[in-house]
Amino acid sequence: LQTKLKVGQKLNEGKTKQIFELVDQPGLVLVQSKDQITAGNAVRKDQMQGKAAIANKTTSCVFQLLQESGIKTAFVKQHSDTAFIAAHCEMIPIEWVCRRVATGSFLKRNPGVKEGYRFSPLKMEMFFKDDANNDPQWSEEQLLEAKLCVAGLTIGQCELDIMSRSTVAIFEIVEKAWATQNCTLVDMKIEFGVSVKSGEIVLADVIDNDSWRLWPAGDRSQQKDKQMYRELKEVTPEAMQMVKRNFEWVSERVKLLLEPQASSRVVLLMGSTSDVAHCEKIRKACASYGIPCVLRVTSAHKGPDETLRIKAEYEGDGVPTVFVAVAGRSNCLGPVMSGNTAYPVISCPPLTPDWGPQDVWSSLRMPSGLGCSTVLSPEACAQFAAQILGLRDHLVWCKLRASMLNTWVSLKLADKKFQACSL
Repeated sequence: LQTKLKVGQKLNEGKTKQIFELVDQPGLVLVQSKDQITAGNAVRKDQMQGKAAIANKTTSCVFQLLQESGIKTAFVKQHSDTAFIAAHCEMIPIEWVCRRVATGSFLKRNPGVKEGYRFSPLKMEMFFKDDANNDPQWSEEQLLEAKLCVAGLTIGQCELDIMSRSTVAIFEIVEKAWATQNCTLVDMKIEFGVSVKSGEIVLADVIDNDSWRLWPAGDRSQQKDKQMYRELKEVTPEAMQMVKRNFEWVSERVKLLLEPQASSRVVLLMGSTSDVAHCEKIRKACASYGIPCVLRVTSAHKGPDETLRIKAEYEGDGVPTVFVAVAGRSNCLGPVMSGNTAYPVISCPPLTPDWGPQDVWSSLRMPSGLGCSTVLSPEACAQFAAQILGLRDHLVWCKLRASMLNTWVSLKLADKKFQACSL
C-alpha cells in the first residue's frame, strides 16, 4: 500500500491530524492522523496509542463508501496505516451538525425536549469554528452576513444551500450503511472545503469515531463513540483501554459498510435481438447502480413455454430479481411475465416513430390482476429497478441518494450561473 511520497512542508496542524504538501503532486496533500484524543476543545487531551491507525482506517472506509455512492469528497486514497492522500482544500470554518436523535448539547440548549426525540426530517445546526469562543452556534443569516471568502469563493446563499443539502445526504448515506450493522447513527458533524484546484465545494474533513454518536441497537448505554471519553470521571489506564476497545470495534465494523447486504439482479428479456441496442442502454444504467443485468432472448408470442421456463430459472435461486420486458409492437412479454410471477416486472418497450403511439397501448392497457409497470426511458427503467432493489441493498440506495443530491446541486449551480449572466 505504501509508496514513497515526497512530503513537503506542513501546511496545517489540528488537534488530531497534520496536513503536509506533496512536492511532486501539486493539488494534493497528505493527511496524517495523530495518536491524540481530545474533548471540550482540547480542555482534556490524552495520548491513545494506535488511535491514528484506527481513525485513519475508519475515515478511509467512510470516504470510500461516500465516494462510491457518488458524493464529491476531497479523499483520493489511503496511503499508509495512519495517513491518506486528499485534494488540497481551503476549509470553510463551519461545523455542520446533523441530528437524528436528540441528545448531548441539543438538550441543554432546548430544555423540555426529552433525550431520544427523533427528528424527521433531520435537524441541522451550524457552529462557527472558533476555539476561543467555544465554537458558537450560528444561524444562516450570520453565515451570509459574514461573507466568508474561501479559496476565492464567497460563501453566499447558493453555497450555503449546497452544503446544507449535502450534509443531509451524507448523513442519510452513512446512517443507512450503519443500519445494516444494527447501529443507530444518532448525530454527526462534518466540514466542507473548497478545492484549490477545481474551486468546488467538497466534503473535506475526516469522518471518524470523533465525528458521530453511534448507538448499537439504538441503546445509549452501548455507545461506541468518543462520548465515553468525554464522560470519564478520571482518565485511568483501564478507562483508556475501554475507550480504545470501542474505537477498535468501530474500525472493524466500518469495513462491513462497504459490502452489499444482499445480492440482486435485473433479468432483461427481449422479444427479438433487434432490440439489443435499447437493452444495452438499460444494462449500462443498471451497472451505474452496481446492479448485475442478465440479457435473455424470448418471445411470449412465439414460445410462451420457453418464456416461462426462463422465468422459473431465475425464481428458483432466491436472488432478489426485477424482470424487465423489452418487446416492440404488440407487447405480450411484460403482461405474460407479470401474470406468472410474484416478482416485479417492468415493461420498457422500444417505440418506433411510425407506430410508437399505437404500440405503447399494448403495454399500458392490461387485463385485471396484472401489476406490470411501463417505463419508456431505458435509463428511467433501470432507475426504477434500482429503487426496488435498493430497499434491500444499502449500496444501491446510497447511489440513488447521491445521484438525487448531485442533480439538485447541478441545477442550483446552473441557476447561479444564469443569474450572474443576467446581472
